[in-house]
Amino acid sequence: MKPLKLIVIGGSAGSLQVIIDLVAATWPGFPIPLLLVLHRNGLFESSLEELLSSRTSLRCKEVEEKEPILPGTIYICPADYHVLLEKDHSFSLDYSERVHYSRPSIDVTFMSAADVYRDELACILLSGGNSDGAEGLEYVKERGGLTVVQDPATADVPYMPQYAILHADVDYVLKPGEMASFIFPPPYR
Repeated sequence: MKPLKLIVIGGSAGSLQVIIDLVAATWPGFPIPLLLVLHRNGLFESSLEELLSSRTSLRCKEVEEKEPILPGTIYICPADYHVLLEKDHSFSLDYSERVHYSRPSIDVTFMSAADVYRDELACILLSGGNSDGAEGLEYVKERGGLTVVQDPATADVPYMPQYAILHADVDYVLKPGEMASFIFPPPYR
């Protein structure tokens, strides 16, 4: 597998604490951009950015239309928009129909990222209460990307990771603590 150029993390109900812990596990100078796709209420947009910024030295910001994807940045999908990735490694926002009752949809972003990054992509699916993410993980896997699902036994709402395990060929099923050390290994000294 090639070195990763993007990590996309999708989650819904019960995923916030895991995301906070994963963000806190990044180290200064961590080069791979992270994209967070969360089912959330638009009322909490700015507080999520502030919350994550307080846990990492990396830059945290909400995705903007046509923004280039830069290393060492944690991007947060805006509430009520699907986030697509373009061939020039920039973002595009889309307001089309909800997918699995969600906008942003984890499936939509996973698939879009897989079309651009192929085998230089890792996608992680966390806790949640619907089937969003499973189809996207399968799509990522078919294009050579790495797929990781939270161990349902550790999820506050296990439906989403369980569904993905049953319906997608995932590479790894990991507990949150294992995910951090697996995805964000400390830099070589």
